[in-house]
Amino acid sequence: MARIYLASSWRNPHQPWMVDLLRQDGHQVYDFRNPPHSTGFSWSDIGLDAKACTAEEYRHALLTHPRAAQGFNADFAAMRWADTCLLVLPCGRSAHLELGWMAGAGKRTVILTQDGEEPELMALLADKICISPDEVRQEMRR
Repeated sequence: MARIYLASSWRNPHQPWMVDLLRQDGHQVYDFRNPPHSTGFSWSDIGLDAKACTAEEYRHALLTHPRAAQGFNADFAAMRWADTCLLVLPCGRSAHLELGWMAGAGKRTVILTQDGEEPELMALLADKICISPDEVRQEMRR
């Protein structure tokens, strides 16, 4: 069975049930919303309004706040632990950075997209592009 880092967005309604579905199939899945030994990271945890902060405030909080370091370290440790990255669209920049790092590290990368998602040329970096949860489940059995 696979050790999966599921990269997505807090706003993605598919993320929780994809975690559950893959776990039901016997895979170990890192859930960034509910990481072991921690809680999921939010910008509000460090007193930052992500939509209204300056670049200087963002950089300072990211580089100096212990909670930012904790959130980053939890996710990055899980990325190193995983043998597979599943990017579940729609998602933001962090998830794409995670998939890119994992592709560069030689780990298996899979993207789950659906109708209505904006096409992305660099998705060709991924080992597999799936268009349904059933395709993801089939790929994870390999």
